[in-house]
Amino acid sequence: MIVARSPAWWRATLALCLGSILVFVNLYAPQPLLPDLRQAYGVSTLGVSLVMSVATLSLAGALLVFGPLSDAIGRGGIMRVTLLLVGLCSLALAYAPTFEVLLALRLVQGFLLGGLPAVAIAWMGDEFDRPALMAAVGLYIGANTLGGIGGRLIGGGVGEIGGASAGFLTVGLVTLVGVALFWRLLPPPRQFTPRRFELRGALTDLGGHLRHPLLLAAYLLGGINFLIFINQYSYITFRLAEEPFGLGARWLGMIFLTYLGGTLSSAFSGRLARYLSQPACMALGVLILMIGTFVTLADSLAWIITGLTINAVGFFLAHSMASSWVGRQAQRARGSASALYLVFYYLGASLGSVWLEPFWQRGGWLGVAVGSWLLLGITLAIAMWLWRCERYLGQASPAP
Repeated sequence: MIVARSPAWWRATLALCLGSILVFVNLYAPQPLLPDLRQAYGVSTLGVSLVMSVATLSLAGALLVFGPLSDAIGRGGIMRVTLLLVGLCSLALAYAPTFEVLLALRLVQGFLLGGLPAVAIAWMGDEFDRPALMAAVGLYIGANTLGGIGGRLIGGGVGEIGGASAGFLTVGLVTLVGVALFWRLLPPPRQFTPRRFELRGALTDLGGHLRHPLLLAAYLLGGINFLIFINQYSYITFRLAEEPFGLGARWLGMIFLTYLGGTLSSAFSGRLARYLSQPACMALGVLILMIGTFVTLADSLAWIITGLTINAVGFFLAHSMASSWVGRQAQRARGSASALYLVFYYLGASLGSVWLEPFWQRGGWLGVAVGSWLLLGITLAIAMWLWRCERYLGQASPAP
């Protein structure tokens, strides 16, 4: 097993963090290009929003495919090939002749983007010992935030100068260079034991994970937390676009720099887990997210930005701990177990507006905060329950 801070650990962790950055650069790069794409293809605002939603939905579906498949054929090859094809898709997006072709390419790209997230943590679970796994997952989740920020900044910055096509071309070229480096850095697996792929067996594994209470609790915690966190950003833009703030689109896009708070908390989550159990860290993350939401109620823009940063710290702390918890608790078929966590994660994101919209209509941002606290109370209870279960299981285990 690879131990923390060893040369092999640094090499593998760097490769997986780079892969994570490339995934989220490609996923989020089109977001600041949507106005340009709407004008270029002559579609409605609702229509152009499909550029993001079809990719997210196909990514969620891909997780159910690549996770079980990786348990049979290995994880490294899936990550390498899908990242390469993702980069080629970005290049093709620059030359899409019609909006229908653009959507079809994003649908395919979204599916391919699921290759690395579906198996990366399972790869760590196979190759790393427990301290190494927790430390690496924190850095890996931090890389997610850097990819999300980087994708929006690259897409928006280049797109403002050369248009959407230039943005896609730049992202595609950056991805291909990154894939070459990823291909070289990722070490060959040493601990992986392949299992023959059978559809019935894969479905049985997924059903087993859903019936495993310690896994299902982590799935719900991650999905509900992301439902609140990512959709708060949508509604805060509506608030800040109105008076007395009146922020324009460029400045609203800069709000995502608050994700850097999550980058820091993810990176340090492994160290925190040396002193607190993983469920305790999840509970702490949820509490921080609740506090940050309270801070955003202020009328000062500086305090709102501070609250969003606090939210990012809390969310990504809980997310990194829940992710590594799944890798630790899954005794078999880790690929499908990790993939199922991300399915809940992205489904939560897609359902957030359904939950928060009535609160926004009735109470504005205060209503959003109340709606957030109601669900965060549930995830806090889940984290506390996991904490009790871990303590009970630890006490029930025989002394070494």
